[in-house]
Amino acid sequence: MKVKVNPDVCIGCGACQAIAPDVFEINDDGIAQEISEEVKEEFVEDATDAKEGCPVNAIYDPEDVVEEQAA
Repeated sequence: MKVKVNPDVCIGCGACQAIAPDVFEINDDGIAQEISEEVKEEFVEDATDAKEGCPVNAIYDPEDVVEEQAA
């Protein structure tokens, strides 16, 4: 699984970091960012929970975007 945070959408609420601190961090601008685009297997469930729990849907899987564009 891969994850990205859209910085133009993120409001910096910190929910993702609270749910998946090994996947997300808050940067110096107060916006969430992924620690690594590729999520380690042991953190996939937390990353998924964070993605689903993002109040503004700023977290996405870049592979899903490629698939949608190809369809």
